[in-house]
Amino acid sequence: IFRMERKVVYFEKAGRENTAACLDVVKQAIKDSGYRHLVVATTGGDNGLLFSEAVKSSGINLVVVTHSSGFKEANTFEMPDNVREKIKAHGARIYTGTILTHSLETSLASKFNGIYPAMIIAQALRRFGEGAKVCCEIVMMAVDAGLIPEGEEVLAVAGTGRGADTVMVIRSAASKRFLELKVLEILAKPRA
Repeated sequence: IFRMERKVVYFEKAGRENTAACLDVVKQAIKDSGYRHLVVATTGGDNGLLFSEAVKSSGINLVVVTHSSGFKEANTFEMPDNVREKIKAHGARIYTGTILTHSLETSLASKFNGIYPAMIIAQALRRFGEGAKVCCEIVMMAVDAGLIPEGEEVLAVAGTGRGADTVMVIRSAASKRFLELKVLEILAKPRA
């Protein structure tokens, strides 16, 4: 019988004040378990910069996932070019694309006042927290882009709003095979 014990960090509340602790959790998980892939959500680039600096010499495949162009408003990109270049200089790869549970169905729901399958999935994942939902999305997005392999144990980091407050171990899957995506471990998350 396989048995493993692992420390889980619970934060009193969600938010960016947990980012440094999430970085510590990630560094310890890499040290303890030798993960080869790390996917980090970032909006303006703060998380991407912090995590890319921290793991730049470790040989880990870091994929930084950003919002799509125009996410906040038409013809805008939330991450400044100079931040993007710094992250890439640390050896990380950046993926910018559509959030799997967001764009098309949000547009339809706004227009037709309905609810659609991807929105139901997003709401179900949010029961574990906003960061947990985003962790699942960014892993699939990175797989879809060919930046991490499918079927691997991947560390994923995301947050609620800005910063990081959630760290998960996920068995990666492409969005086309969403039902094969598995949350294997929750290493850190907010309780509230």
